[in-house]
Amino acid sequence: MYSIRVENLHKDFRIYERPQDRLLELLLRKPRHKNFHVLQDISFSVLEGRSLGIIGDNGAGKSTLMKLLVGTLQPSHGNVTIKGQVAALLELGAGFHPEFTGRRNIYLNAALLGVPDDNIPEMEQKIIEFSELGDFIDRPVKTYSSGMYVRLAFSIATMVNPDVLVIDEALSVGDIAFQKKCTERMNEFRKQNKTMIFCSHSMYHVQELCDTVIWLEKGRIREIGESHKVVGHYEDYCNSKAVDPHEVPDINIVEDRKMKDCRVLYTTVKNLDGEEIEEVEPLSDIILESKIEILQDNLICNFGFAFMRTLDEIMSAYLTTDLTDVPKGPFRKGEILTARIRVQAIPMRVGEFYIIGGVADASGLLWYETKLSKLIKVKSGKGVGSVVMRINWDIERPQI
Repeated sequence: MYSIRVENLHKDFRIYERPQDRLLELLLRKPRHKNFHVLQDISFSVLEGRSLGIIGDNGAGKSTLMKLLVGTLQPSHGNVTIKGQVAALLELGAGFHPEFTGRRNIYLNAALLGVPDDNIPEMEQKIIEFSELGDFIDRPVKTYSSGMYVRLAFSIATMVNPDVLVIDEALSVGDIAFQKKCTERMNEFRKQNKTMIFCSHSMYHVQELCDTVIWLEKGRIREIGESHKVVGHYEDYCNSKAVDPHEVPDINIVEDRKMKDCRVLYTTVKNLDGEEIEEVEPLSDIILESKIEILQDNLICNFGFAFMRTLDEIMSAYLTTDLTDVPKGPFRKGEILTARIRVQAIPMRVGEFYIIGGVADASGLLWYETKLSKLIKVKSGKGVGSVVMRINWDIERPQI
């Protein structure tokens, strides 16, 4: 059964050039504003007991969507249906009366969330203990730091035991120790088969805490799916902003074709079955292959491959034969050679790259020609960072 259902949701804000245009519009009954489309055509559903992450760039509409879900904003079009009690941690200090003490704000927020008056005193002490505010609980919240605000807000939101918990990026202002407590509390919340909506720029926490992720871009859903896949695609997108990953740099140009001693016919990437591929799994084995035509007799040459990231066109790995005992010739004019290596446990976790296959002279310093492979994509997986390593753990305990 669905806990949250969103259908064809739109949210527009009216933009006025001057403050007086609002009054003139009301009096003259003529529009004097422009509509700014914050969210358009948003539809999704969340099953009971599942967790949904919301990611995207600043200004993508994440916070607006969260406010629509909890009812602090009303949609321009569409419907939001949520089953059960909802508790939310959104903007810093939202829901707190600045003149009230932290203790009085506990009662105020608990009452707003529908907690019976008889249950609040018992809950009060648990909230104070979890928030670790101590004597500050009896001081006005206007004197609180941002971290103290979050401690109290998160403690209240989770202690009232709601059916749906909605948490925006406000959690990030807490200190490391409290963030750990919050993460443990959210995991407990999931084990209780409750529904959670979590918005954050921390991709690690989104992957670990959410089953499904929505990627918002300019007010629309760009992608929705399993958390590790969508997060991987989003990280890849963020990494490729500086450079168009589909714009292949032309490094195959040779100034004087007459001086070439050989040429690279193609460079390709294959799996272990010999099939050409364009996607690879992290830590899988792949085959790099180049076909070379020899154009001069008695040619001695070296072969090489390089991994080039699409992000910055930097060669991140460079593999050549100049320091190996691989046969380097002499080769005869007209020979067609195949240079091939097996790369074990490719360490890229997410991203796109090209393989550059090339042929150099006997010294390995002068490159006759290079040629790019097709764009290769690494399938996204759980984790953080640009690389992943094949390792074996060993935990040793001291003898007692």
